[in-house]
Amino acid sequence: MAASASVMRHYAHHSAEAQFVAREYSSSEVVEDDYSYQSKARIQGVVKKKMTEKYVREESMIRGPKYLVRLRSHTVFENTPIKLFCTVEGYPTPLVKWYKDGVTLDISSGKYLVEDNVGIHTLEIPKCSTSDTALYTAVAGNIHGQVSTQASIIVKKFREEEESSVYAWLPYQAPMLPEIKYTKINITFVKKFEAVFAVEGESATLEATMSVKPNLANLQPEAQWFRDDYRLSDSKWVKIESGRGFSKLTLPHLNKDDEGLYTLRMVTKGGVAEHSTFVSVADGPPPIPKAPGAPMDIKIHDANRDYVIVSWKPPNTTTEGPILGYFIDRCEVGTENWTQCNDSPCKVCKYPVVGLFEGHSYYFRVRTVNAQGISKPSRISDPIAALDPTEFDRLHAKKLGGKLDVVSYHDDLEAEGKPPGAPSGIRAVEVDRTYVVLKWTGPEYHSKAPLWYYLEKSAAGSDSWQRVSTQVPVRSPRYAVFDLAEGQQYQFRVLAANMYGTSPACTPCEPVETLKLKGVPSAPGQVIATRETDTSVLIQWAAPKEPNNLIGYYIDVCVKSTKDWLSANHKPHKSTKFVVQGLTTGETYSFRVQAINEIGLSDESQESSPLSVKAALTTPSEPYDIALLSCDGQSMVLNWKRPAHSGGSKVKDYYVDKRRSGATTWREVNIAPVKERLYKVETLTEGAVYEFQIYGASLAGLGTASAASNAFSCETWTMAQPGPAYDLTFCEVRDDSLVVEWQKPVYSGAGPITGYHVDYAKKGSDVWTTSNETAVSSRFHKVTGLEAGSSYVFRVRAANEEGAGAPSMASDPIIAKALPGSQEVSCVVDEKSGDIVLSFQSCQIKDGSTFTWKRNYKEITEFSSSGIVVMTEGSSSSLIFKSASKEDFGTYSVVVSNTDGVSSSHHISAEELEKMLALSYEIRHPVIPLKTELAYKILERGRMRFWLQAEAISAAVTYKFFANNKELSGAAPNQQSHDVATGVIEFILDHFTEDSEGTFTCQVTDGGGKAQSSLVLIGDAFKAALAEADYQRREYIRVKEGPHFSEFLSVQVGDDCSVSLVCKVSNLKKESAFHWFRGDQEIVPAVAADLTSGVCKLTLDLFSKKSTGVYKATISDDRGKDMSQIDISGEVFGDVITRLCHLAGSTAAELSIHCTAVGIQLQCVMKYYTSEMNIQWLHSAAKLSHGEKTVIGGTAAMATMEVIEPTERDKGLYSIQITDAEKTHTRTLDLSGDVFDKAFAEFQRLKAEAYAEKNRGKVVGGLPDVVTIMEKKTLSLTCTVCGDPKPHVSWLKSGVEVEPDDQYIVSLDSGKFASLTIKGVSMVDSGRYSMIVQNKYGGESVDIVVSVYKHGEKIPEAKPALTPKTMIPPKGPIEIPAPKAVAPSPSPAPAAAKSPTPPKMAPKSPVPARGVKSPTPTKRK
Repeated sequence: MAASASVMRHYAHHSAEAQFVAREYSSSEVVEDDYSYQSKARIQGVVKKKMTEKYVREESMIRGPKYLVRLRSHTVFENTPIKLFCTVEGYPTPLVKWYKDGVTLDISSGKYLVEDNVGIHTLEIPKCSTSDTALYTAVAGNIHGQVSTQASIIVKKFREEEESSVYAWLPYQAPMLPEIKYTKINITFVKKFEAVFAVEGESATLEATMSVKPNLANLQPEAQWFRDDYRLSDSKWVKIESGRGFSKLTLPHLNKDDEGLYTLRMVTKGGVAEHSTFVSVADGPPPIPKAPGAPMDIKIHDANRDYVIVSWKPPNTTTEGPILGYFIDRCEVGTENWTQCNDSPCKVCKYPVVGLFEGHSYYFRVRTVNAQGISKPSRISDPIAALDPTEFDRLHAKKLGGKLDVVSYHDDLEAEGKPPGAPSGIRAVEVDRTYVVLKWTGPEYHSKAPLWYYLEKSAAGSDSWQRVSTQVPVRSPRYAVFDLAEGQQYQFRVLAANMYGTSPACTPCEPVETLKLKGVPSAPGQVIATRETDTSVLIQWAAPKEPNNLIGYYIDVCVKSTKDWLSANHKPHKSTKFVVQGLTTGETYSFRVQAINEIGLSDESQESSPLSVKAALTTPSEPYDIALLSCDGQSMVLNWKRPAHSGGSKVKDYYVDKRRSGATTWREVNIAPVKERLYKVETLTEGAVYEFQIYGASLAGLGTASAASNAFSCETWTMAQPGPAYDLTFCEVRDDSLVVEWQKPVYSGAGPITGYHVDYAKKGSDVWTTSNETAVSSRFHKVTGLEAGSSYVFRVRAANEEGAGAPSMASDPIIAKALPGSQEVSCVVDEKSGDIVLSFQSCQIKDGSTFTWKRNYKEITEFSSSGIVVMTEGSSSSLIFKSASKEDFGTYSVVVSNTDGVSSSHHISAEELEKMLALSYEIRHPVIPLKTELAYKILERGRMRFWLQAEAISAAVTYKFFANNKELSGAAPNQQSHDVATGVIEFILDHFTEDSEGTFTCQVTDGGGKAQSSLVLIGDAFKAALAEADYQRREYIRVKEGPHFSEFLSVQVGDDCSVSLVCKVSNLKKESAFHWFRGDQEIVPAVAADLTSGVCKLTLDLFSKKSTGVYKATISDDRGKDMSQIDISGEVFGDVITRLCHLAGSTAAELSIHCTAVGIQLQCVMKYYTSEMNIQWLHSAAKLSHGEKTVIGGTAAMATMEVIEPTERDKGLYSIQITDAEKTHTRTLDLSGDVFDKAFAEFQRLKAEAYAEKNRGKVVGGLPDVVTIMEKKTLSLTCTVCGDPKPHVSWLKSGVEVEPDDQYIVSLDSGKFASLTIKGVSMVDSGRYSMIVQNKYGGESVDIVVSVYKHGEKIPEAKPALTPKTMIPPKGPIEIPAPKAVAPSPSPAPAAAKSPTPPKMAPKSPVPARGVKSPTPTKRK
């Protein structure tokens, strides 16, 4: 009881200090609080009837603290830990302070541990004592208010009976009863959501499924979603759906505001399970190219009766031009009429919007402006009402008879009519560049007359006060003064007023200096990139030295060796750390950072060092499933499974610890690391029981220890059956089968192992099924008959003559499901090489993946000795048998490392292998069939021709001729050749002598095929052949005593690109005659051949495809005749063209522009051009071909390419490539910018002139130059005219227009036939007449000289005018009418233009023949 009294005294001592946190626990104050609550409720009811809500929806920027989970009281024993939990939300994030019995808790003492985990606050007392019995309070507060929650902790001595407590009166009696034991709920995420990369306007869904154990309906965890640690709830932009074992968040219409780190927290009484990922939202397509992105995070501040202040965050401009400013739009709720608030772009990301109507609600949005245009609008703000923020404060609730009866404004209370008192305490609560938000304390006021305020401003240090004009009366003691100058000092004062007068001015505030535009932040400091995962990188940087009201950062990323920078985030990031996600594994990137404030973006930081994306190394996880494989009483052989997670590097080393069962101290077994997962622990005590634990180690360090093994007794194994197999591995997992591999048991029992049995069971089942009733001798087995999608575990039992031994440790669960896209190994015989090839295409491939080939599931290591070659490229690998044998049958398998278990196999049986070997031999040893075996024919001069004919040969055929096993040379004077078309192969032996007797052989090779044929010339057959050869030799010498060719025909290309046929003749005389032929037609050159020099030359003018053919030259006289011929086609023609390409290309001039009436023509002047030359025109990188749009051709001196009717798409870099045997000669011209504009203008001019020339007025014919006529006769001048539109015709005499009358008759029939008729001509009618034919495209003037003579006089000789026709230009600019739309009709492709024929020019307008005199009228007798 004494202790209780002491506690009561202690509580009373602090009661006054704790009133603000303990009011709800005082019996008298509880009633008052209840009344206060009812007052507030009644007031709010009245407000709802009198005015619209200030906020149509809850404003996320303005929210007071609220406890979601309150503290709960506990009773604990001495020396035990206790932890109090509470969860609070609000914006800005509330700060929580802890109190003990109303006194601030001393956290620095170390006795109390306080944590804040994003809204979840805990107070932990690790070791309670009786002095900790107290009332604990958590007070949460922000700028919008504060709330509290309380709980009592009663600490009892151990085994102490229940005793009274000073807190027995508290309303939390039930929790103070014996301690509640909460059910531990374990949550494991089964399916996690991945990172999302989307574009504005799209939707995204994050969904997770989890297993909850125990899964109790009344104890389900609470799913909480957060974005950047801000709690999300259902809204227009966020949809949340949760149930048993799943939770889903949907973002139906993405905006950059939605970008951030999303976290799902599954909250239970025992803790929190969470998973996070990043959602990236890029800018959508801009309204116009290069327009900026939209702003984001639109916030409304300081809302009042006629103004609000709008703020936002600027977009990133990685690829767009700099931002010039922003436009702010508003829209009244209930309408769709958006009004722009500012006439010129606002430079900073904050803008005061004035001129609002009191009581009206508005939406706001912002648009970005740059030099290219205006962005799409931002996401609209939440609606906000223009209302007096003190509207609630002016309400008063009056209690009558203990109940609430009247709610009214302070203004409605009765009082004497007098002016209000002076306000006080005026001060600036927000200062910007052009405005200041002021706040003051209003006077005590209880009049029913309305109260308002006047604001006055003055430059600091001046006594000149100026009243601030406002749109509406200021009723709130908080108001913003706008239109101030930057960097100036002001003082403000306020006056209160009502209908009875104005109060004195309050004391002016301290001088307030408006802010100056400091500019953007300085560039961030050094950027450091470190590896995170195989698709992400952690970026860290130093904050800018001059932050200037920093808002956040934008991070850019660039692939190494490129200059294409892309945005990694599209919403400002506040921290100096950021994880860039969605990168390509193995790619190398650089990074840079820009700081941002309300004015704009800073300069870019320096680029980070390039970093290749790979997963960061971590220590491996623990090994597991330690198994005992053998024991001899002094040692044990252990095996274990490798860590489930290697940490990014191979686990190479293991360390083993041991301890006696029941002991707590582990002792090292091995100092040097163990490289294999099989280890013999020695020097053990027989009969003792041991436990073991194992560590794995990699480059990243030592991993965590495994769980302790089962207790193993060190007793000698004596059983007759084998010990357990170990190291079960799996490959070739398919929907209904898989292959199991294992290692041979260490302990074999009483005899050798004869086979193995493989058992399997579904996961969670104890029912085992034996896959093979008959034991298999190999250490692998294919298990079939599995259910697709089911999970199985496997074990292996070794057997000997004594029976099956103990099973191996069960494997990890394996799901019978094939990887998507899985393929099998294929086996074929290569059709070209005859190799037997096993090929595999992997459905997965990663950086560092390797292909391992096995035979009967043993890795193949001997390649060169076995004639096996492995070729791997990308995701494909082939095992090639270069020299397969009959012993190479078996099962061949392949495993791809660093994948999700990609593997496959193929079994080659002995019968299948025998068939493939036979096919391989046929492919490797093919026989070329021969039509004719080797034969001979004797030619002139006694030469011997050996030849044979194959069924078919290719251009790649090779062959050799042998005489008595000695290879014959095909060099001069001998000759050898072949004809692919006929399959004939021949060898001409120049000297066939007595030594040539024997066997002649020809060996032919074509691809993989071979052929051989022999001819035996011995005895009589050889003598007959030799005699015939001698005869032909003598006859040749006799005949060749006459004229002959000392040098046969050849083609010669001169440096000027001239092509000539040249030969040389000898043994001539005066009567010798030389002739040229092409085919059978003789060619007579302009200059006869000069035989004195013996050199004869025929020039082939304008060499082209037309020049091909067989050319012959003959020389003859009475002594005989000789002939030489050359076939200019095929390779000979190609060699000439190649030489011409070299000469033309090396001397080609630069490209020039020549405009025509149909397009823009590019010309390249060169020594010679023909269409057969290897010339290619290109536009940028695209090859051009002859067609309707581009006409390719040229003349003998130039190559041309004309762009018909050019457009903007035809701009760019044009080039011509002239390729010879050694190099490609290129000439380029950039047809863009001013060059294109000038050329296009010239083309338009020529096109217009041509159109005008075609359609102008013309005289087609019929008018003479001179007319002589006798007096009193009738003269008729008639002609045909044309033009479109129809021309106007006028007649002039001596420059004066002829006026039609009875004598002069002017007519124009059908718009085509014009005439001037003069009746009864007289001498005065002599002179020069002109007819003018003209329309809007111009025309021409034709002069006719008329000479009149009298009857009986000599007909005068009149001379025509010096310029009988004069062209008349168009009257104005030439306008070409748009072509009429006609249905397209197919037309044949234009024939390729052949050079050197120049392109045809447009036909000239017909010009009438001049100089024809009109017939002189005959004299009337």
